[in-house]
Amino acid sequence: MNQATADSLSLRDIHLPAPPDFWPPAPGWWLLAAVVLALLTAIGIRLWRYVKIQRQRQHILDLLQQLEHASPSQQTPDYLARLSQLLRRLALTRFPARQIASLTGEDWLHFLDTTGGNGQFCHGPGRILADGPYVRTLHETLDSPALSSLVRQWIKKNTAG
Repeated sequence: MNQATADSLSLRDIHLPAPPDFWPPAPGWWLLAAVVLALLTAIGIRLWRYVKIQRQRQHILDLLQQLEHASPSQQTPDYLARLSQLLRRLALTRFPARQIASLTGEDWLHFLDTTGGNGQFCHGPGRILADGPYVRTLHETLDSPALSSLVRQWIKKNTAG
């Protein structure tokens, strides 16, 4: 083999292509970024709602505690009216207003039972909330600790995140 043939048969070095540019990323990276952004947004919204509900719960429990301590004799119609008003305020934030706003008496107690009262509003210590706020003096004996416990239980059930 002569020199000319050897030079014509010699191989040249392989030249690698340039590495791909960083920008713009491939479509898969765009999709991954969109999914991560959507997940972070969803987590942020859920966390914000959870914190908001927990603040609301604590505020309402504080109001309940103030109400319990402010009334020396908790067997007053004013105390019962405020207690019922506190429950209604919370209910209006958690349920549709058209479902709750017009409820009174037995219907109000039934609503409270179906949303966490376990029958204790219609047939237990919560029964007094139907008529108690509207009378001048209470004829029934009021079990204040049981009523407060029932109201606190209902509040906690309806502000669970």
